Amino acid sequence: QAHVVESGGGLVQAGGSLRLSCVLSGSVSYFSIKHMAWYRQAPEKERELVAIIRDDNSTQYTDSVKGRFTISRDIVKNTAYLQMDSLIPEDTAVYSCNAREELPNKRFTYWGQGIQVTVSS
Repeated sequence: QAHVVESGGGLVQAGGSLRLSCVLSGSVSYFSIKHMAWYRQAPEKERELVAIIRDDNSTQYTDSVKGRFTISRDIVKNTAYLQMDSLIPEDTAVYSCNAREELPNKRFTYWGQGIQVTVSS
């Protein structure tokens, strides 16, 4: 199994940029990772899927971040990145990395502890 370590959050002014990193480490093969994704949860709101990148390199974004956020993945390093540009206060949330591993007889879902992103107006 693996564990997830996130980094790159913090405080930024509106219009600024941040890049989040998600490292999946431990006993995991990059061949078995089906997807890596970023979720976020703002205060008093439900958690939402922000962006996902699949093993075929296809990506998907929630409408509110399209054109501003870019998800990418370094397969060899088992690392996913979320480049966030043109940040707005509504992007303020705890961002969590999610990964899914599929083996012949087992499936695992991994979650990071979450990292705070705060965008000031």
